[in-house]
Amino acid sequence: MARYAMDTQKRLHENISALVDGELPDSERELAFAALGTVEGQAAWRAYHLTGDVLRSAPGGELSAGFEAALAARLAAEPDQAPASAPSAGPADPAAAQRQDQAESPADVILP
Repeated sequence: MARYAMDTQKRLHENISALVDGELPDSERELAFAALGTVEGQAAWRAYHLTGDVLRSAPGGELSAGFEAALAARLAAEPDQAPASAPSAGPADPAAAQRQDQAESPADVILP
């Protein structure tokens, strides 16, 4: 049953993506419009439109002032990644690890 629900959700996302691109067959539109009546469907609609806007934008846009410094600071704050084959000895700062685990990634916010 869970597999069917996952396949259905994937299909709905594919339909919404095709609808955004103007490539959804007429026979699939009713289902896509129904999905847009849900919170998840609306989030997918916004995410696909944002993705399309970014892909269509002109390359070479200017970054905001301080972007490079802010990015460098975030990268410096990232924990060192151990090789996948090395056993984990546990976090040096358990509180910091918990805060990081609780933070939502951009992908979690954009696509459900």
